[in-house]
Formats: sequence, structure tokens, C-alpha cells
Amino acid sequence: DYYEFVARWKNHPGFDFAIIPDVIDGGEDENEALLDEWPHGEFFGVPVWHMNESDERFIRLCNEYPRVAIGSCGDYDVKRPNLAVARMKDLIRHIIDVHGMPVTKLHGLRMLNPLIFTKLPLASADSTNVARNIGIDKAWSGAYAPASKETRAALMVERIESYNSPGSLAYCEKRDRFDMQLQLAV
Repeated sequence: DYYEFVARWKNHPGFDFAIIPDVIDGGEDENEALLDEWPHGEFFGVPVWHMNESDERFIRLCNEYPRVAIGSCGDYDVKRPNLAVARMKDLIRHIIDVHGMPVTKLHGLRMLNPLIFTKLPLASADSTNVARNIGIDKAWSGAYAPASKETRAALMVERIESYNSPGSLAYCEKRDRFDMQLQLAV
């Protein structure tokens, strides 16, 4: 099972962290129970905070764990990147130091869209975008379409890797709060 997998690999030099299991559409109580049963400690375990959960839970997790994963859902799904970014900026401002850097490492789940990760101070992010889209032949048409899935994957990874997350949060309360209200209205 997953806990055994983590136990087997957690001391490998390339192993940085493991996501603590979570209930995606569950409540905070269900996810807190999963944190309590995590057997590998805070150093290896990364709790998931979902954007529809309370601000207080996010702030608490950021003050208790060295890394927190952010999961999108509901109105703040990453399929609506501007709204997701506005929500996260409004929240991250509560967990930054005097230089605008988060007090914990933030990991974005499904956040390798440059419209998202170039605007948030994420330490890491992941996505299934490459695996899901390299096989969609109609998306790869034209004279210069890559022939193999491997080449398609390399192109997608290169495009993602050509961008970086900022080192600190750029937040303007008036502009960013207005932008979030505008996104909710659209």
C-alpha cells in the first residue's frame, strides 16, 4: 500500500516528500483524521489543503508543516486559472515573511499551467497534463507535428520548464481583490 511504498523509499537521496492522502471532496474533519494517522512524520508528509477549505486551516498547516500542497476544487478549480490565482494570492499574503516569501514551501497540485505557477511563489508543482495530452493526435497536426509521443512529451516539458515561479508574492490588495470579484462574476 501507499504507506509501505513511502516507508520503502523515504530515505532515498532523491525522495523529497510524499503527499499525505486526502479526501478530495471531503470535509476538513476527514482530512484532519488522515493527517493524524500518517505514520511518517511531518518531515516527509505534506498535507493537502483544498481551496474550498477554510483560510484558517491553510494558515495553520503552513505554520505546522515544512511544505503544504494546494489542491484546487469547486469554484477555484485550476481550469479557471485567473480565479484560482486570485484566491491563492489573497491567502498566501497571510503566510509570507517581510520579504514576501512564504514561511513554508508550497506545492501546487495540477498547477503546471504557466498562467498559474508564474504568478504564485510555489516551491514545486505537478500535473498530469503531459501524460494526458501526448496521445491526442488531433492536437498535434500540421507540417511540423512531432511523430512520436516521446517527442511530444519533450516539447510539452520544454515549454513548461521555460517558465519559473516567482520567489516572492506580488500582491496589491485593491487590484487583486477586485480581480477575484471580477472573476467570480464572469
